[in-house]
Amino acid sequence: MQIIFEDKAILVINKPSGVLSIADGYDKTAPYLRSILEPEYGRLWIVHRLDKETSGVMILAKSASSHRVLNQQFSEHLIEKQYAALAFGHCPDRFQNASSLRINGDRRHRTVVDLQKGKAALTEFALVEYFDSGFSLISAFPKTGFSHQIRAHLLHLGYPILGDHLYCTPDSECLSNNFKIGRVALHAYSVTFLHPETQKKTTFSADIPPDFSSWIDTFNKKRASV
Repeated sequence: MQIIFEDKAILVINKPSGVLSIADGYDKTAPYLRSILEPEYGRLWIVHRLDKETSGVMILAKSASSHRVLNQQFSEHLIEKQYAALAFGHCPDRFQNASSLRINGDRRHRTVVDLQKGKAALTEFALVEYFDSGFSLISAFPKTGFSHQIRAHLLHLGYPILGDHLYCTPDSECLSNNFKIGRVALHAYSVTFLHPETQKKTTFSADIPPDFSSWIDTFNKKRASV
């Protein structure tokens, strides 16, 4: 668990893929962030979550007052987040999805686009690089905070994330398996917020992890061999 920053108000970490943000409701013995970190760093408050398979930057509060301030920023959509993702298909240079979302919207308990019953949601995207193998490295900027928002919005646009077996198409799943993408290829790259005590605008980032980089290297090697 990489510690990016620590002071008396916050703890900023680079969460590895495979670690739960909160306790598992079914498996009480499964490790999660607080159970891992609190023995060393004391009482912590979860401010926001990342899916188990998603890696990257997370903020934890070290006091109830910092927790309240940061929660308020999240509720008012003042937190700026940037993600890196490997998406199926050739994405446009700039695009977005403003389709309304509904949590737990189908039998698979997925977040789904629902223009009638859903709530307003917005994710902006930018193409970083397209690979001839049929994948795009993109940046995602969620402007609202729904669970699985990026994954649901990309699937709806026809660009599901590689390694995602919940929000996928048969073609994206097949290609993910061919390239041995071992988890959802989504990484929380940076977060920008007002420090809860100093009120200074602060940005923290986490480099792309080795597994993510290895997939990109595989695409580049395949491109070079053609």
